[in-house]
Amino acid sequence: MAAPALRWASLRRVGRALQEVSRPGGPSVATRLAALPRMTKAVAKGEYSQVSPAHLALVAAAAAYVASPVDLLPEALLGVIGFADDALVLSWLATTLVEDTDAFLAWEQARRSTIKGERLR
Repeated sequence: MAAPALRWASLRRVGRALQEVSRPGGPSVATRLAALPRMTKAVAKGEYSQVSPAHLALVAAAAAYVASPVDLLPEALLGVIGFADDALVLSWLATTLVEDTDAFLAWEQARRSTIKGERLR
């Protein structure tokens, strides 16, 4: 399989993993993915502090690892054992993205209902 095809297959696996760990009635995968640039911008501006820049860098590194043709444990040499590192990184990435986007979307919603300069009772 060519490298671009492997990358697309990896991205599809991330999407399926996100769907599997998402809660019923929660935001869709598309909503979560659309929130990522907004969350990154809010973290960079210091507006959103529930996620650190280092955490975002780790998430980006995990996504790059899953999509990369370079592998610490190559499947071609190790067979099923070679999939273990991919499965571990993919499950962490999917769970982390769901948890992070849940918190961020809730923060955004609460922020929209707050009027600057006025105290709500």
